[in-house]
Amino acid sequence: MPTDDAGKLRSFSSSDRFVAEMKAAAASTTPLRPGYVLAGDEIFLYERCRRAVVDSLIDPTLREFSLSDLDLAETSIFHVLDLARTPSLMAPFQAIFVKNLKHLYTRGAKKEEFAALKEYFRSPNRQAVLIFVADHLRIPADLRRMDLQDKDRYERIRETLGDDCGLVELARVDEADAVRWLLTTAESRGMKFDPDAARELADALGADMMLISSELEKLILYASDRRRITLGDVETMVLAAKQRSLYELTDAISARDKPRALALLHGLLNASDGGEDSAIGHLYMLARTFRQMVVILEKNVRDSRAIWQALWQGFRMPPFAAEDLIRQARRYGSRRELTQKLRLIAHADLELRSSPPDKRLVLERLVMDLASEPRPRASALAGAQYAMDL
Repeated sequence: MPTDDAGKLRSFSSSDRFVAEMKAAAASTTPLRPGYVLAGDEIFLYERCRRAVVDSLIDPTLREFSLSDLDLAETSIFHVLDLARTPSLMAPFQAIFVKNLKHLYTRGAKKEEFAALKEYFRSPNRQAVLIFVADHLRIPADLRRMDLQDKDRYERIRETLGDDCGLVELARVDEADAVRWLLTTAESRGMKFDPDAARELADALGADMMLISSELEKLILYASDRRRITLGDVETMVLAAKQRSLYELTDAISARDKPRALALLHGLLNASDGGEDSAIGHLYMLARTFRQMVVILEKNVRDSRAIWQALWQGFRMPPFAAEDLIRQARRYGSRRELTQKLRLIAHADLELRSSPPDKRLVLERLVMDLASEPRPRASALAGAQYAMDL
């Protein structure tokens, strides 16, 4: 993982305060609260907070006895509180992470559970800290755009745990902050990150900080001899940057813009390491994208939030492409039309695997067919001919 150089970035402010509080508690300058709620699904910031707890409060030699991970989907809050109350014979301090906090707010009022929590926090064990993980919430970088359901859930947590626990908002990172994080983190590693390259990386990955930090590691290794990361490096190494051209191609196809579609196809083929031999890979990505559009159309997905529920893990597009793909899917009149496109792709796949003399020509013909108006069904043609005969 890259060095943690969040600095004073606005998107990191809540986790910054939490990290500072952990360090102050370790230095005995500020008392530790008995509980905290990490609210939000930004995994990068969650890992940052968890690392602060482990590094600041846990003796590495006693980690096995000091650190617990419990899941409210598998255990009760009463068991969690019993563990927090019981001093450990093997470790002077315990950090207890409690996942799936959402189960405390489902299936009934849970009056007994909340009463037990209140009772514990009136007289907590100062040698333990409870850290509740509320990753069922999605907190956008702009809080004004927070989903109404998530607002209600967050308010419920604030009303029930806010008086006794510190609330840490793990909101999605703003794209501008992601760019600044890339620049400062690369600099701390002795690398220069060109600003246009940093912007492309953040934009291509939808400011997903876990992906960004992982790709930064690859880029640092790739450009280690030059000590500089350029836009060309990002386009070469980052898959999502390559995928962007694919989604531009499907956009041209769905808009039935044949000249633009052909130009984008040629750009994809020219940029591919394998040239014509990469045709199968491009065809696979085209088929995957059209299958995603079928699901989007079938489930009537209208916004990027709903798309993560409609598409399962492993079948999702990069975050930057969600809105574009929804718009593209809605250009098609029916599932039947998209199915026809998938049949064309399947036919091209068979042709490519039969070792044609020119793979580029197969793809060009496919793109032209995909960007054409849907062919009328045979029954419709027969009906039209019958009407003309009459």
